[in-house]
Order: sequence, then C-alpha cells, then structure tokens
Amino acid sequence: MRFQVEYKEKLRTPEEAVQFIEPNTDIILPIMAGEPPALLESLPQHTKLRGNRLYRMLPAYPILNVDEDRIKQVSLFLSGQDRSGFHEGKVDLLPNHFSDIPALLKQVTTDRVIMAVVSPMDEEGYFSLGVSPSYTAPLIEDAKQIIVEVNEMMPRTYGEQNKIHISQVTALVENNKELPSVPNPILSGKDEKIGRIIAGIINNGDTLQIGFGAMPNAVMEFLTDHRDLGIYTEMLPDKIIDLYEAGAISNKNKPLFKEKTTMTFAFGTKRLYEFMHENEDLYFLPCDQSNDLRAISKFDNLVSINSTVEIDFLGQCNSETVKGSYYSSTGGQGDFAKGARLTKNGKGIICLYSTAKNDTISKIVPTLSVGAVTTTSKNDVDMVVTEYGVAQLKGKTIRERTEALINIAHPKFREELEFEARKLGYLPVKNFSFRS
Repeated sequence: MRFQVEYKEKLRTPEEAVQFIEPNTDIILPIMAGEPPALLESLPQHTKLRGNRLYRMLPAYPILNVDEDRIKQVSLFLSGQDRSGFHEGKVDLLPNHFSDIPALLKQVTTDRVIMAVVSPMDEEGYFSLGVSPSYTAPLIEDAKQIIVEVNEMMPRTYGEQNKIHISQVTALVENNKELPSVPNPILSGKDEKIGRIIAGIINNGDTLQIGFGAMPNAVMEFLTDHRDLGIYTEMLPDKIIDLYEAGAISNKNKPLFKEKTTMTFAFGTKRLYEFMHENEDLYFLPCDQSNDLRAISKFDNLVSINSTVEIDFLGQCNSETVKGSYYSSTGGQGDFAKGARLTKNGKGIICLYSTAKNDTISKIVPTLSVGAVTTTSKNDVDMVVTEYGVAQLKGKTIRERTEALINIAHPKFREELEFEARKLGYLPVKNFSFRS
C-alpha cells in the first residue's frame, strides 16, 4: 500500500514530468523500445532547458526538432532515425565500443537524467527496465533524476541491475502504447547461403553471440537441428524463440549464467516481447558486463557472428561507413571480435555479401575506401564468410589472407582483385591460382 501511495504522488502528465529536468543536465534514453515516446515528445515543450544534452542509441522515434543551444542531440550508434540528422548537422556521434558506453557516459555527462519505459510496478515497488537495460542500468544508481514511462506492454524481465525502485523515481507517467517493433528480415538467396555456411561451422554445445542484421540472423534459420546451444549475446531477436521451440538451446555448457540466455537488449515483434515477459530463462546484463572482454574470455567454444560493409586484403573491416559517409558505428563488433580470440576454441566470424548494387561492386577490396573507418582490426579478424565460402585469416600471412579473400569474392571480380593484389605487392607476380 505504501508503494502505491508513493506511486500516485509521483504520477504526472508527460508535460509536467519533464519540467523536473533542469538546464545544463544530460538526458539519457535506453535503446530502441526502451525510449519513452510521451516524455520524448514533451521534452521540447520545456522552454527553460538550455545547455542540455540528449544521448540516444538506435532510436525508435525521430530526432527532436529543437535548437542545439537548448538540447544537443548525441547518437551512440547511427541508424535510421538519426542518420540523416547527423549528416544535416542536427545530431553528433560519440565513438565507442558498446562495452565502454556506461563508463564513457559517466565520464562525459554530469547530473544525469534517465528517462525510460518500464514495466508496471510490482508489489515490492520495483519497475523492470524490460527490453533495454544495456547502458542505462549501470547509470541508475547515481542518476540525479529518474523519470519513467510506465507501459503495460513492456515485459517484466530479470537480470543484473535491471530494476528501478519507486523511491528512486522523480516522476512517472503512464502510457500503454504498443512497443516499437521490427519484422523479421526477409532473407535473400545470399543470406540463406551465408546462413547455411555459418551454421555448418557451429557445433552442438557451442555458445553463440549473434549480431544485428539479416545475415547474422539468417544463421538461426539453420540451427534448429543443433542441440545444447548457449546464447551469450547483445541483442535478442525473434528467431531465438524458434530455437527454443526446436529444443536447440539448453545453455548448459556456459561457464557464466549457466542455463540462462543472456543479452543486454532485445528488439523484435510482439511475439518476442510476450515470450520475454516473466521468462526466467532469460537474463539481462548491462552492456559493460555482456561485452566485457574478461567475461567473454571465460567461454569455451564461443562463436561470434557479426557483419561488415567491406573488407580489404589485410583483413581490415569497415562496418560503419559507405563511400566515406557515416552510416552506423562500432557497436559490439570490436568487443566480440577481440573477445572471441581470447576464448578456448573460440571462432570470430565476420560475414558480408561478396557484392553490392546488383553485383556491380565488390565488397572485398584491395584497400578500404577513402574516408572508411576501420571498425575491426586486421589483427582481430578470425574468419570471413561470403556466399562463396570461408576465408580463414587468423594465423595467415598477408599473401595467404589475400588469396583466401579473393577466393570468396564474386567470380566476376577475382581476376581484377588478383591484378590489384599484385600491384600492391601482396601477391607475387606468379604462383597464384584460383580455387576451383
């Protein structure tokens, strides 16, 4: 009863709730479906804000139409809602590894304000951060203010630092709106080929980290006959339900969080959110734990699967820019590429289509494009997969890497790539032949 009284005392309209935010404070929103739409929409109406900064990652809603001297908008990972804003100068980008975000935000922000969608309060006075603990959870304890948007649609989930008590809340609003969702990607023929190849690399009993996008998720289409898989990942997608229903996941071989699927955020359809609600098999970790190299290194037989935009003969991966223009950011790729190398029998897989634009551009290139960002170092790449096969780079010389990558390039580009490799001195003038 006491908690219900406090709840009612702190209940406000969205317009009233944002008035608690003071000038020159930093506002942090969770990832995707954790963003509070009613509070976000009301924020520009708070006319006294000056010198505030708003931090977002993979936003589910459009950027704010507000002057920068009032609210500077900072992205932690460019995506559909804020990509154009960055190129128009309305949004800035903070470079990071996913694992570093909590520490970075503690370093660069002051008087932090957390605004988040949460599940309804339980009988002990706790709200759950639901689908998006990620970098928000580690910042709860010393936040200056916490303003929550209570939504019956937000699943109650379990995990480390995944709760907010009513006593910590400055103000709350109620908004029972359907959570943002994304349909399962339609898989192309290339996706299916890559998915089959990678699934063939995965053994029964392996633990998986599966990145964001169609290619990594295509792998799960071909894992339903596997057994005793473990999941230790960043994003939880819809396809995980299919693996559970097929009996492919047991998590019994994990050295950490045994018999639990662990992740730091989730984004999918209503089916996924309903599956997550009060599901004790799922355990959320803050991203500085899920992506911590020290934690990752404790796993045996970890398979990390991430995608990239282009890769050069040295093995350098650009996963962030297209034609020299920023498209996304690092995310957790660097964390798991390096982390997988620290594990016993670990496998770090980078996947990409061999071409783009109807097979007119090779994505395996002699050197990265001008202005391209090296997301994953040549020293951290293990193996690369296209629809034409697998190139093992770990432990390979420059010549061996170059040959291996050319052999998984689209056949129409292999002769040209070989010519460029010879010009660069990566291949000798003679003594090179294509694999049949």
